Amino acid sequence: MSAPARAFTMRHVQLLRAAFAAVAALMITFSSDHSAPIGLSVFSGFVFTTALVQLLAAWLVLPAGSRWSYILLAALGVVAGGVSGIPAWRSDDLFFVVVSVWAILSGGIELLAGIRSRRTADPLSRDAITVGALSVLLGVALLLIPAGFLQEYTIEKAGTFVLSGIILGVGMFGGYAAIVAVFLGIAGLTPKRVDAAAAATESNDSAAPAEHGGER
Repeated sequence: MSAPARAFTMRHVQLLRAAFAAVAALMITFSSDHSAPIGLSVFSGFVFTTALVQLLAAWLVLPAGSRWSYILLAALGVVAGGVSGIPAWRSDDLFFVVVSVWAILSGGIELLAGIRSRRTADPLSRDAITVGALSVLLGVALLLIPAGFLQEYTIEKAGTFVLSGIILGVGMFGGYAAIVAVFLGIAGLTPKRVDAAAAATESNDSAAPAEHGGER
């Protein structure tokens, strides 16, 4: 008899991550306020919900040897979401520190996991490498924005406006979330790669008991 189909697979993990990233991108895109409180509020919700999905993936989907990256990512997301979720702490400096540190660390973890899984021909390794690289790029870009950056610009018949560092930072995070949403959404809707990953996971799970049973 064949094993029953999983109720929660990597396809669901990718699509849920894409959905939460899309919500974050839309909230920032359609908000006229790109201040630190708004940016940190959206970021906090994004990393908390993503962490929940990663914990579910580690518990229900991934084989024992592949869970470490998702557990670390979830723990990092909970810490970053907790710090950024305190209203009294939400400042421009906190936004740049928390989001850039989270982006570089989480990106590094996912990038490393993707490179390691590539050696085992994991069909989802490319997704992890791409998202990890995008996260690291976001963190580096945020670090390059000068502290206290202010730039006035004028639009004819509209008036003079001020572009600040926090507006750039929140906008970059929104752009990052949009790119991740599109990439993971496409990856989750690509049957061949996701189904191959699910088959590999089931094969690893079934091979582990067999190996232990064969030992004397």
